[in-house]
Amino acid sequence: MVIYYTIVVFLFGICLGSFYNVVGYRLPKEESLISPSSHCTKCNHPLGASELVPIFSYLFLGGKCKKCKEKISLFYPVFELITGLLFVISYWIFGFSIEFAIAITFISVLLIVIISDYQTMIIPDETLIIGSIAILIEQFIQSGLKETCVHLAGGIISFTIMFLIKKLGDFLFKKESMGGGDIKLMFLFGIVIGPFMSTISIFIAAFIALPISLVILMKKKENIIPFGPFLSIAAILIFLFQIDSNFVIQLLTK
Repeated sequence: MVIYYTIVVFLFGICLGSFYNVVGYRLPKEESLISPSSHCTKCNHPLGASELVPIFSYLFLGGKCKKCKEKISLFYPVFELITGLLFVISYWIFGFSIEFAIAITFISVLLIVIISDYQTMIIPDETLIIGSIAILIEQFIQSGLKETCVHLAGGIISFTIMFLIKKLGDFLFKKESMGGGDIKLMFLFGIVIGPFMSTISIFIAAFIALPISLVILMKKKENIIPFGPFLSIAAILIFLFQIDSNFVIQLLTK
């Protein structure tokens, strides 16, 4: 049964991954998620049912548009695959439980953040608000009002810490050091992984971002690189590997 449920969760994940691609690209631009329907970005050819199957359509079509034969970005199937795998890992860790619901909600929001911030340099407020409310409701179902208030306080503390870091950065660099979306993102982190690990996620994100940013800068010569995707990756790693303050303290004191 585990294999069967793993396959079901994976298929569910890749389907949502395909949808998250649309949400992450269209929502920051205030475009409808329904109209126009999915289409080739090169020739605007509307995609038929056989072209909308996550991952498999890309393979069957040889990575090219059915009409204009232009190459389709490998990013789309890879993102769908990663979404499916993250859902499967969440299932393996938590089983079918309220923790699993929290996990896929948290991961889903962060995957949309990665898409939207990378492509448009915007983290949509709608994504963070809906995600945060959904997770707080799930936490209330899991632990009751008292624990939910603790999680909410964690979100407020994390938001405040990031806000102060931004103000310090603005003062030191004499310019905008961080986007408002990154600060709001920390509220979501706070309600899920707590204030301490939210702060640690900033350092992990910076560690991940440094080599990648250097490569991007060498290729594109851009001086603005979104930090939201790196924060999201760090938070997902912390959450799925269940890294907590005790682990960090033990690691630092060794």
